Amino acid sequence: MRTAEGAKYARIRGIGAARGDQVVTNDDLVEAIESSDEWIRQRTGIIDRRRASAQVTLSDLTLAASKQAIEHAGIDPTEIDAVIVATVTHPYQTPSLAAWLADQIGSTPAAAYDISAACAGYCYGIGQADALVRSGLAHNVLVVGAEKLSDVIDPTDRSISFLLGDGAGAAVVGPSETPGISPTVWGSDGSHWKTIHMTNSLLEYRDGVAYGEATGFGEHDGEQINRWPTLRQEGRTVFRWAVWDMAKIARQAIEAAGLTPDDIDVFIPHQANMRIIDEFAKQLKLPENVVIARDIAHSGNTSAASIPIATRALIDAGEVKTGDLALEIGFGAGLVYGAQVVALP
Repeated sequence: MRTAEGAKYARIRGIGAARGDQVVTNDDLVEAIESSDEWIRQRTGIIDRRRASAQVTLSDLTLAASKQAIEHAGIDPTEIDAVIVATVTHPYQTPSLAAWLADQIGSTPAAAYDISAACAGYCYGIGQADALVRSGLAHNVLVVGAEKLSDVIDPTDRSISFLLGDGAGAAVVGPSETPGISPTVWGSDGSHWKTIHMTNSLLEYRDGVAYGEATGFGEHDGEQINRWPTLRQEGRTVFRWAVWDMAKIARQAIEAAGLTPDDIDVFIPHQANMRIIDEFAKQLKLPENVVIARDIAHSGNTSAASIPIATRALIDAGEVKTGDLALEIGFGAGLVYGAQVVALP
């Protein structure tokens, strides 16, 4: 029996990004949550965020980011033989957004599937793409993190609604003659499943009691009612977990790469909160010359899309160069996390 043989190493060959077409300021949101611009800036570091208008779909954002990544990689779409899309806001459970995307970019019959790992989705995808290329299951893999979080926002919710933005980021992963992606450190802690969750869209009623609503129970005369799902968060619990536990994961990723903090050129964490990013850098004892992505100030939290969007922003600004070693870590609902060190394209 034959077995697949792949490349010895893999690397990111190109990065692309697309943002929502509307700039939404803090002042646009504060009335609904009875807050202020100052309160949001102090708690999150967000000045404004990009959201997509009704005419711009999640598919539009995904396609735009993917085309830019493929162009940046300098390859033909027909050379892509696997497509992975990380998202929690695709409006269809099936078919996958990845299958549609593979056809739209001209990569049919590439393997295609979606993954649901929230804010860690992009790092999960990069880890899988690295494995696919080195195992021989694929030669070039398109990894996309894409979210239209404005579709799942309750504007009156003070726990997470003001954080969220829309966008997509994409990377092409292919073979390399030198190491370009370190071992991925990933995992989950389902005991904190409810700390970041999406409310159940369908409530079932038995004997007048509603089951399935993640935020509690309620009385109703009928048998069931449809409700549009929205995101909720236990902010303090998530903040402590992100700051303390995820700093340990970031250190593990550096060690897994056989490196020290002094070897890192760029730090690109999930853009969850500016306070978390700053505390991360302090705990990791990163050198002062390390470039730190702080894209959240004008993009908001775009979940699975945040790391590739922030990476592309650094490239466009000329703040990083080819070959720079970037530590990236994603963490979020699940709770799930993933981290690796990559050489920038």
